[in-house]
Amino acid sequence: MSTLKVTNIEHGSTTDGGIQLDSSGHVTVDGQQMPTAGALSNRNLIHNGAMNVAQRDTSTTGVGATNNVFPCVDRFKIFSANTAGRMTVSQDSDAPAGFAKSMKLATTTADTSIAAGELFGFRYTFEGQDLQMLDKGASGAKQVTLSFYVKANAAATYTLELHDVTNTRHNTQNFSVTTSWTRVELTFAADTTGTLTSDNADRFRVNWWLHGGSTYTGGTFTSNTWAARSNGNMINSSDTSIFDSTSRTLFITGVQLEVGEKATPFEHRSYGDELARCMRYCQRYGEGTRIALGIWDNVSGGDRLLAHHYLPVWMRATPAVTQVTNGHAVVEGVAWYDVTAVTLQSESSRKVVVYMATTSTTGVVTSSGDTPGAWGNGAKVTLDAEL
Repeated sequence: MSTLKVTNIEHGSTTDGGIQLDSSGHVTVDGQQMPTAGALSNRNLIHNGAMNVAQRDTSTTGVGATNNVFPCVDRFKIFSANTAGRMTVSQDSDAPAGFAKSMKLATTTADTSIAAGELFGFRYTFEGQDLQMLDKGASGAKQVTLSFYVKANAAATYTLELHDVTNTRHNTQNFSVTTSWTRVELTFAADTTGTLTSDNADRFRVNWWLHGGSTYTGGTFTSNTWAARSNGNMINSSDTSIFDSTSRTLFITGVQLEVGEKATPFEHRSYGDELARCMRYCQRYGEGTRIALGIWDNVSGGDRLLAHHYLPVWMRATPAVTQVTNGHAVVEGVAWYDVTAVTLQSESSRKVVVYMATTSTTGVVTSSGDTPGAWGNGAKVTLDAEL
């Protein structure tokens, strides 16, 4: 057997395109990097990386006051503590070629007097069972590459952290932002220490650190090295603070995490595909329509409706129910009634049974226990099973 060793294969009449091989043997075809590990399809381990799905809201003000919130696009969570800085987070139409949406973070209240315990950033969180292909903790552990498109109103430097929650380990690298859309590509070393638990819990995070006090910047920042996680080694002390002025902005889209040491072109998926992936963690209903059917039950002290809603996508865990407005419930052949309270009667990750109390209906409904009813008509409800 013989081996042909070349760096390029091109047509005789061209000087561009064709097949290129780098010094490690990785292949580029017509300028498109081929995966260096894993599958050709379903490479992107991030859901909603193109920022197209925003079930909860398209814009939220005053972000920074509360920790662990989802202000805008699905799957991207804000973490914050002890800062007076505030911002508006929105789904924006400013995006690089090939994308329609981005997530925009715009500072509205600055915080230039940074106390030690301040922090702010956003993260993406994984279930442990979704990252078993990394073979983390084993001798054959895989490298991973994170890529994303960013721009800002001014040049800035921030920290990107991979956080192994199961084993309290992490790996950090800096990335730079300019006033033009650029693609950041960060390859992280394989970690042969610490196996990820395979379950539906919060086991692995990607953290974008945008602001931090000396508690998080006072140690030794080491780039692209897996180590035990400690607060002091979280952020590079020379990093920019996104709260350094009220003009500071950051736009991000095209987020992709993939197995291997090279960033491949962003894997676009249909809106429907991304929405279904996001609905494992959040489902929003209502906006004036009927939500669920149920059985009316006349009880002492007030009437109620038990509405059964079968989830179109099984959720990660039993969801919490948050209602923006209670809406109304209808009893077949009777009337619509105001809903005064909405709670879970019993529930699972596959269906939800909701209890609704209504006003001024005692004695009105005579077919107690078997009269069909429906809930909706103005109700806006979020089912939340996020990590």
